[in-house]
Formats: sequence, C-alpha cells, structure tokens
Amino acid sequence: MEKSIILSADILDILFEGRNKSYGAYDLRKTYNKRISYALAGTVFICLLFVTISILASAKKSNSNDIVIATLELENYKKDEPKPELPKPEPKPEPKVQTIQYVVPKIVKDEEVKPEEEMKEVAELIDTKIGTINQEGTKDEGVVAPPVEKTAGNVEAPKVEEDIDHVFTSVQIPAQFDGGPEAWRKYLMRNLNSDLPSQNGANPGSYTVMVSFIVDRAGAISDVKADNDPGFGTKAEAIRVIQKGPNWKPAIQNGTKVIYRHKQSITFRVEEQ
Repeated sequence: MEKSIILSADILDILFEGRNKSYGAYDLRKTYNKRISYALAGTVFICLLFVTISILASAKKSNSNDIVIATLELENYKKDEPKPELPKPEPKPEPKVQTIQYVVPKIVKDEEVKPEEEMKEVAELIDTKIGTINQEGTKDEGVVAPPVEKTAGNVEAPKVEEDIDHVFTSVQIPAQFDGGPEAWRKYLMRNLNSDLPSQNGANPGSYTVMVSFIVDRAGAISDVKADNDPGFGTKAEAIRVIQKGPNWKPAIQNGTKVIYRHKQSITFRVEEQ
C-alpha cells in the first residue's frame, strides 16, 4: 500500500494488505457493524411484538370474565285492610206465651170463688202453659223463645306485639348496602376475583353462587353461607367478599329496625379464549 493512502485507509484494508481478501474472515469483519445493527433492530421488533400481543391478550381476558350480580327482590309488603264493621243485630223482643195461673183446688161455695181463682176447663189448658199469673199471648206450640242477647259494647282484641328478636325473611323495607344496589355492584366488581374460575381450570360458562347472610339491627353482617357450590373456588370467594364488606342499612318492620336474612346471587362468567 502506498504511503500516501495509509492514513486514510481502513484498518481492515491495512490488516489484510497483501492477503487474500476473498477469504471469509475479511468479509465477516467488513460487514460486522451492519450485521450487528440488523440483529439489534430485529430483537427490538420481536420484543415490541411480544409486548403488544401480551397487552391485547390481557385486555381480552379481563373483558371475558364478567361478574353478574343479581339481587333478590322481595314482594311488596301489603297491610291488611281493616274489615268494615257489620251492623249490630237489633234485639228481638221475647215473645209472650199465654199462661194460666195455677189454682189450688178448694171446696167452697160458687159465690165465694174469685175470678182469678176460678179453675179453668181442661179444653182451655191444652195450648196454654201453667204459670203463676194469668197472661195473654200466643198459644204454647212447644217453641222455646230465643234468649235475648246482651251486648256490652265493642270489645277490642288485645294487640299482639311482634317479636323483633327473631330473624325476618320478609319485611316492609329490606336491608340494603349503603348507596343502593349500584354501589353494592361496584363494591363486588372491585373486590371479587373474577378470573378465579378460569385460573382453576373452569370450562367456559356461568357459575352462580347463591349466598345468604344476616344483617342485624345495627347493620352488621354475620352468618354468611352459600346454599350451593359451583366449584372452582367460587363459593369461598363469594363468602370472603361479603364477610369483609362494610355494614349495611338495617331492615325496617312496622317502623322498627329488625334482624333480617338477605339473599344474594353472584355469577362468575368464563368466556372462550
């Protein structure tokens, strides 16, 4: 190599001066920087592609596992309407029956017999009762006059006080979560692990847990239990979320706070991937 071009020559050209540049070592060193650039660019592209696919898969998975919350609504309580008072029957007068005074037989002169002491003939006694006085009235036909009903005014039945210490299942105003059904739904959405069934190997479908729990007069939650178990950890998860929840507004019956058992269904849905 001429001295005039040594300073501007590439180190590889100086190193391989007078050698066979067709040999692979020269070509590999000559294209080293280009191959490194291609490799780095390819690596970055593959990493970005992997991250993008992971983000899209996570978003799809979170949208596929929805939680359906259904609250059992009790029928509206309807008070019994007061029955109209029936008119009181008017007392019927006791019918008078014709009676003839009993007379003790005496042997006296006819002029000494008083009219009320006169003995009646047998024909007059057939349809007439024997009594202590003479009384006009209907003939005695063997009918007994009904007794006269004596009324003592309206008598009210004693009021029975309702026992507020037992657990009610139907009330006028049921217990509810502070903020209403929408606030209760948001609480469950934030705290339930909706991915639990799919993480435990559940097939696509719906898994509903029917849970009941007691809300006492102070609004505290207790005795949380599930009436069924669809499996895959759904029963334990539903009970856990309700047990750790805040107090509710107590139920009202006849203007008084009472102990109430509330029923709640929680559905986990697993979609096909």
